[in-house]
Amino acid sequence: MLQPVAVFTDTDDLDPRPGARLLADAGFEVRVAGSRDPDVLASAAADAVALIVGYARVDAALLDRLPRLRIIATMSAGHDMVDTEAARRRGLWVTHLPDAATEDVAVHALAAALSLVRHLPRADAVVRDGGWSAEFVAHEDGLPLPRRASELTLGLVGLGRIARTFAGLAAPVFGRVAAHDPHADPAHWPAGVERYETLDALAAASDVLSLHLPLTPATHGIVDARLLHRMPPGGFLVNVARGELVDPEALLEAVDTGRLAGAALDVLPVEPPPPGDPLRRHPRIRLSPHSAYLSDASRRAYVCEPAANVIAWHRTGRPLTPVVDPTSEGTPA
Repeated sequence: MLQPVAVFTDTDDLDPRPGARLLADAGFEVRVAGSRDPDVLASAAADAVALIVGYARVDAALLDRLPRLRIIATMSAGHDMVDTEAARRRGLWVTHLPDAATEDVAVHALAAALSLVRHLPRADAVVRDGGWSAEFVAHEDGLPLPRRASELTLGLVGLGRIARTFAGLAAPVFGRVAAHDPHADPAHWPAGVERYETLDALAAASDVLSLHLPLTPATHGIVDARLLHRMPPGGFLVNVARGELVDPEALLEAVDTGRLAGAALDVLPVEPPPPGDPLRRHPRIRLSPHSAYLSDASRRAYVCEPAANVIAWHRTGRPLTPVVDPTSEGTPA
């Protein structure tokens, strides 16, 4: 019997070796392509039954070049890099990691929100420039003094695992926590989180608006000029989900005009951003390098849990956390 082949695509800041060892111990030949280039992937995975994917785009054209493929395991909670309908049509499993970094991303979102609310970047800049409290109060960026967090409303767009964890962390700090998620079961809505029927209403009530949505055609650019204009003046935006959820031009205009006092973005439409990207240079937009998920624990989980999905499929015919199940008509949430 031929040894099954599993291929890691791009791993970026992850070390694939722990996951590769699990796969090797389960009888797989393991390769690390280290690329997002479809030609490189088509060559490296020509005989692969399993593809373990970072950010590489896995579309119908690539799948046509991988005739032996049976399972695609993403190294993320999101799976927008995979054409899931094309995978379903070809009878392929697609899996994701629903809980590998829930705590890490939720804590990062809280830290980002509080950094904005407390004007920590401004405070750091004042001290480094030789100033102290008087200069902080009179800083030339024109922002007012920080508002007390217990007088503010935190709005969550989406109420999945990360947002629910964030809500629990934020509830003792913010005056109100509210959310909008048309897909969440009202019967299981978390206590202490106010429910808004529309995104517009949530935006109008939120001093800090935090995004926790998957990227789909329906959510692409969902934070646009109209939505940002509905927020209270001087509000803040936090995005630890997907960069394409936000219209960057609308965000820049909102910050420049004072509609928003600032934003904290862990994700951008283009990653990494080019040197001339205005988001990269704006003094009121705080950036982190798509690192909300990173911790010592999650870094290992992001390579070991996809490997575990592949191994479970190989041994039992079914992976642990599928988002596309080719044996059924529906796709698990």
